[in-house]
Amino acid sequence: MTTFVDRVELHVAAGNGGHGCASVHREKFKPLGGPDGGNGGRGGDVILVVDQSVTTLLDYHHSPHRKATNGQPGAGDNRTGKEGQDLILPVPDGTVVLDKDGNVLADLVGQGTTFIAGQGGRGGLGNAALASARRKAPGFALLGEPGEARDVIMELKTVADVALVGYPSAGKSSLISVLSAAKPKIADYPFTTLVPNLGVVTAGSTVYTIADVPGLIPGASQGKGLGLEFLRHVERCSVLVHVLDTATLESDRDPVSDLDVIEAELKQYGGLDDRPRIVVLNKIDIPDGQDLADMIRGDLEQRGYQVFEVSAVARTGLKELSFALAKIVAEARAAKPVEEATRIVIRPKAVDDAGFTVTYDEAAEVYRVRGEKPERWIRQTDFNNDEAVGYLADRLSRLGVEDQLMKAGARAGDAVAIGPEDNAVVFDWEPTMMAGAEMLGRRGEDHRLEAPRPAAQRRRDREAERDEAQQEFDEFNPF
Repeated sequence: MTTFVDRVELHVAAGNGGHGCASVHREKFKPLGGPDGGNGGRGGDVILVVDQSVTTLLDYHHSPHRKATNGQPGAGDNRTGKEGQDLILPVPDGTVVLDKDGNVLADLVGQGTTFIAGQGGRGGLGNAALASARRKAPGFALLGEPGEARDVIMELKTVADVALVGYPSAGKSSLISVLSAAKPKIADYPFTTLVPNLGVVTAGSTVYTIADVPGLIPGASQGKGLGLEFLRHVERCSVLVHVLDTATLESDRDPVSDLDVIEAELKQYGGLDDRPRIVVLNKIDIPDGQDLADMIRGDLEQRGYQVFEVSAVARTGLKELSFALAKIVAEARAAKPVEEATRIVIRPKAVDDAGFTVTYDEAAEVYRVRGEKPERWIRQTDFNNDEAVGYLADRLSRLGVEDQLMKAGARAGDAVAIGPEDNAVVFDWEPTMMAGAEMLGRRGEDHRLEAPRPAAQRRRDREAERDEAQQEFDEFNPF
């Protein structure tokens, strides 16, 4: 049974915003109570939060679909709908969030670090909030916006100072068990370690973490064995420790060739060339192992490696190794820039930025309007309510959409689409004029929408002229 997962695809859906309410205050002896429809509540967000007590993404492997609660609709008497509850998802320290294309959205390191994976939808305004001097008693309200829904990929990269790498059965698990209090699974067969093990080591005044990465084999960077799944766990380390088996029973292997193979795999994986290396010759408690270590130590030191001979079973050479690692970790920490408090940078949009674009799609013969505000207004509009549609037309006109359509060459009756191509609202454009309160009819109606289209009006005029001509002909020709 799977107990450790370090890569999952998560499907998140934030809560939808509640609809606004269209209501008129009714009370005895107050015939003109006015609008009192409340606003809808905001939808809940989906938030990823780093929790040190979580060490795996297993929960999201079994339950990859997560949704926050919706906001409640508004009600009469100016009652605002209840906001949706945010969905808090705890993730391990070192989780990287990516989109479907592999672009990094967030790198979550440090207790309490948060990332909003799905933004909750805004609640719609009630008719009380929409009332103005021009529209004293709106007969409509705005709809709540749908919450953001998207797929993200989460990858766990272990946050450790030291990473132990090497062939299967090289003794990495035994080494971490004697250097720290970690108790990994240890056995005399390959691929005993199926998940990264973390341990905490104290050497003098320095405390650092050490990770045991599952065994690597030739072709690990291309997916052979377990290497591709766990090479990401060494990306954050400050030092790489090559654990070489000096007592291997395989005749076609030796510690130097093992080192060359692992280095080749790390180079193909990329991003680890700047990390210092240390070589550990393990299992010197075996006579043949000590003899082989003596033979190859000089060759390794000539390559520039710092070499340590240890025995995890006999617990020899561990103190020197521990303090050497502590020194490298301390130097790496001192070389890092001092972390400063995050500065909040506000970049307001330029005052002449319209916030939308108008283009002509020749293939579909439609003018496309794309922009944050027009698309949001479309989602908030109840197209079953004529007054709401008229309010949308006024908002688009004030934003300058009509002016841009005219500059783009649009004429009355041309098709206009607002929104993405796969989910756009398409309508026949008719230039409008700003409406005053005296032009509006009963609540929920807008007589501008009842005006006939120009083509239909011209057809009716021609029919009226023919009827009038026929009537005159009948008067002069009684027979």
